Amino acid sequence: MLKKVLFILAAIITLVSAYIVFFVAPVPIEPTEAAGDPNNFKIFYFHLPIAISAYLSFAIVFVSSILYLRSKKQKWDIIGLSAAEVGVIFAFLTLATGSLWAKSAWGDYWVTWDVRLNTSLILFLIYLSYLMVRQAVEEPEKRARLSAVFGIIGFVSVPISFLSVRFVTQKMHPCVVPPCAGSEGGGIGGVVLVYLILNFTAYFLLAISLMLLKIDNEQLKEKINEVKRQKNL
Repeated sequence: MLKKVLFILAAIITLVSAYIVFFVAPVPIEPTEAAGDPNNFKIFYFHLPIAISAYLSFAIVFVSSILYLRSKKQKWDIIGLSAAEVGVIFAFLTLATGSLWAKSAWGDYWVTWDVRLNTSLILFLIYLSYLMVRQAVEEPEKRARLSAVFGIIGFVSVPISFLSVRFVTQKMHPCVVPPCAGSEGGGIGGVVLVYLILNFTAYFLLAISLMLLKIDNEQLKEKINEVKRQKNL
């Protein structure tokens, strides 16, 4: 029952937040400062919450991996897999929305020397590799153990991506939350922050809902496999 309530709540808040961003929320910069259509900068309201949701998903992979290696309980492997799949989806959406925003802000979909773009791409590829490794190993215990090690080591890419704009001065991405290199940072406030928090709530709930759905599916799959194994005995 609680899961159904969560799923419905996540769907409603996500739809409401999308409507508000497109039809109510202000452009988060001075329109005269926009290189392209100022309305395209509303992507910011989606882009940042989606990116942080990806980071949190990978943090769950990290914690679940540690707990699996300590306990050898399958539930932690399932949680790690579920969080990784959701994180990869959100990481891809981060790159996609960022590219669309970059076209308006910088005049190009991809600026190759921007540190945040490159570290975000590496982050996406690392966890995509995590999922590919799982597909390549058939033996369940070996797969879970290898995935856990990968999930722990791969997590180093998350703080690198998140902190990259704070310690590098030559980049296109702004540093919004201080401490920042130089004098920039801390540019979110007022009504923009209110709408941003709404979107954070929406995408956090969406990410959690997707993880729970994936966990349920994986648990059902394991029960089916267990029944098949018993029939083969």
